Amino acid sequence: MHHTSLIATIVAGLGLAFVFGALANRLKLPVLVGYLLAGVIVGPFTPGYVADQELAPQLAEIGVILLMFGVGLHFSVKDLMAVRKIAIPGAVAQITAATLMGVGLAVALGWGWGPGVVFGLALSVASTVVLLRALQERRLIETDRGRIAVGWLIVEDLAMVLALVLLPALSGVLGGAAPAHASGGILGAFAMTIGKVVAFVAFMLIVGRRVIPWILHRIAHTGSRELFRLAVLAIALGVAFGSAALFGVSFALGAFFAGMIMAESELSHQAANETLPLRDAFAVLFFVSIGMLFDPMVLLREPLAVLATVAIIVLGKSVAAYFIVVAFKRPKSVALTISVSLAQIGEFSFILAGLGVSLKLLPPEGRDLILAGAILSILLNPLLFAWLDKAMVKVSAGEGPSEPVAAAAQPHAVLVGYGRVGKTVAEGLRNRTPLVVIEDEVERAAELRAAGYEVVHGNAVRPEVLMQAGLDKATHVFVAVPSPFEAARIIEQARAANPDARIIARAYTDADVELLGQMGATEALIGEQEIARGMLQRAPRRAPPPAPAH
Repeated sequence: MHHTSLIATIVAGLGLAFVFGALANRLKLPVLVGYLLAGVIVGPFTPGYVADQELAPQLAEIGVILLMFGVGLHFSVKDLMAVRKIAIPGAVAQITAATLMGVGLAVALGWGWGPGVVFGLALSVASTVVLLRALQERRLIETDRGRIAVGWLIVEDLAMVLALVLLPALSGVLGGAAPAHASGGILGAFAMTIGKVVAFVAFMLIVGRRVIPWILHRIAHTGSRELFRLAVLAIALGVAFGSAALFGVSFALGAFFAGMIMAESELSHQAANETLPLRDAFAVLFFVSIGMLFDPMVLLREPLAVLATVAIIVLGKSVAAYFIVVAFKRPKSVALTISVSLAQIGEFSFILAGLGVSLKLLPPEGRDLILAGAILSILLNPLLFAWLDKAMVKVSAGEGPSEPVAAAAQPHAVLVGYGRVGKTVAEGLRNRTPLVVIEDEVERAAELRAAGYEVVHGNAVRPEVLMQAGLDKATHVFVAVPSPFEAARIIEQARAANPDARIIARAYTDADVELLGQMGATEALIGEQEIARGMLQRAPRRAPPPAPAH
């Protein structure tokens, strides 16, 4: 049956993931719990069928590629550069803090500081799949918090690429066995790695920016949806594989840049929709493959070491990230979101652990602890996000508002949120009615003031912020924030402050429309429905029937 191992692995992985995912959902648990349990069952540490140990991780890697490609489609170069001032130093500081904590635990376990460096690095980097899945489920990718989290993640990935290349050169210094081909020293390896990454980025910005959109447009003009879908997948997988084979960067980073380049095309939304089904299917296989690596007996052999490892991941580096973000004078709501997002580890951690063991730098028990920490932190992460959803309102309420604005003294409109939707609304209202914009992101609020808008800096869930914006005299309130949960609380506060105002909100689903209506929204608009209405308004009207002849 060796020739059917691919089919057997896919069938067993997806089939059991469905069964246990449905069971977890029935028990009110995150479906990820079911996916991980499915992996444990088909893994080598439990009796019964054992899935192919080489195929499963490769299938999971496809999921990572497609997920990062999808993120790139919604994350432009401008967005990445906008968060560079916090993402780059913040990620570096957080990696350093987590690595030092890992070194401390390794020394306490008797491994020494050399293995501790590998162990700490593995604990410092968050899982791409887990983080992005959580942000996408809550529609936070397009928010300031989401952009910082994704930018932070990209910096972590770049740092891990450097670590993977430099570890063989440093292995001898750290107490391991350096491979024979690791020549040129530390500086040579570092220079080569930097050179490859720079060459890849330059190639994508110079060549990819011209070639990828051109290919998509040519295929789109054929009118074949099948060919377009195939072109999108070929570009995503091809660039990811080529970036690793030719430039030595990770599959995930290559796919991210491919998506980011494709985002400059007007066909980017169609490309994102075409990759969605495959992305979800292979993301499930990623969690199954993690479960396959987990030996449950480590929980009994090393319970204290496992608890210490999980504490570093969930508490140690999250606390470090929280204070780093606060030090950059960002709101506590942003700091909490970043810290919860990073409270897990994943794919890069497994790669680092495998390299460390192969170099005889990390003991096998270190790899077991990393896997245990990954499993437990991934299980805990959805629960932490659920807590964050409930705590965000209270945290945001404690963030102080700014001074009142002049327009608040007369009838005016209030706009909550200046993202992609809010920007369009603001530009349309600017010459029609006095406008006050509520924005909780410091830099964006400053930019709005510089552009001539009257701005209240703060979170609109706080009644004081709404009153600063003069909600008692507002005729209209436009709620353009992407999160339905936050929008619902804002609408509830706004309706309580002004029962007569017309509140128009942004929604994604019929369930969102119902929730926002219950909270007091006059109208909640779904993008697809508004497009359809706009089309119908432009449709030809049927001519009246001719008058009967006399």
